[in-house]
Amino acid sequence: MTVGWWHFDPSRDPRRIAIWTLVALGGIAMVMPFAFMISTSLKTSDQVYDLRLIPADPTLENYLYLFRESRFLSWFGNSFLVASVSTASVLFFDSLAGYVLCKYRFRGRQLVFVMILSTLMIPTEMLVIPWYVMSKNLGWLNTTWGIMFPGMITGFGVFLMKQFFETVPDALIDAARIDGLSEFRIFWEVALPLVTPALSALAIFTFLGSWTAFLWPLIVTNSIENYTVPVGLASFAGEFATEWNMIMTGAAVATIPTLVVFILLQKFIIRGVILSGVKG
Repeated sequence: MTVGWWHFDPSRDPRRIAIWTLVALGGIAMVMPFAFMISTSLKTSDQVYDLRLIPADPTLENYLYLFRESRFLSWFGNSFLVASVSTASVLFFDSLAGYVLCKYRFRGRQLVFVMILSTLMIPTEMLVIPWYVMSKNLGWLNTTWGIMFPGMITGFGVFLMKQFFETVPDALIDAARIDGLSEFRIFWEVALPLVTPALSALAIFTFLGSWTAFLWPLIVTNSIENYTVPVGLASFAGEFATEWNMIMTGAAVATIPTLVVFILLQKFIIRGVILSGVKG
């Protein structure tokens, strides 16, 4: 039976209702923390522990204080610079390394790949001391470069890009060589455009990881003007009191770049999934 545009199938309708109910409940569960974050950002410090979703007396004073009185804009700029440079570096160097490991045959290639993968098993906490010693010896303490250098090349990115370059036909690479293209132009103009979905996914993961990083920026910086957003927001937590309304206000503003990056790149990921399905 068809009613308007909706096709009603009695045998499958209960299952659809159950699925859509679960999807709706899952969506609500994911959205509620964000909704409470926005709600808390519109409350005064006296209203923070009032759990009503809609504040009794909403105010924008927290946002005005965040931009006028605090150093949030400086923290925001530091985070954006670190995340942008780290993402660009990872996309270029990880894709280049993945391409070389995938399309070139040389002695020790598999050993190099295994050594790169082995770095994924090392916890970040174990790398903090070597990073700190390196930063101190090179004069990178309390600098933007000191914050970003550990994340400029990643083992996960090399692995991801190598696996995607496996889908690029070797015949296409050979045809480009016959046409006289240099090896770098083959990588840049022929192979790289074919793995755009992988680049988009890697860009999202890298940007989010750099934007939300807390431990290393906290250790390597000691002046408030060099803080990133997560470290700066932590400064609102004092010894005797925590300004939850200011933390939530800063967190609400800090989510904007991550949403923009995801919205801009998600279409490339979806396109890659569709193309993969068609090829299969």
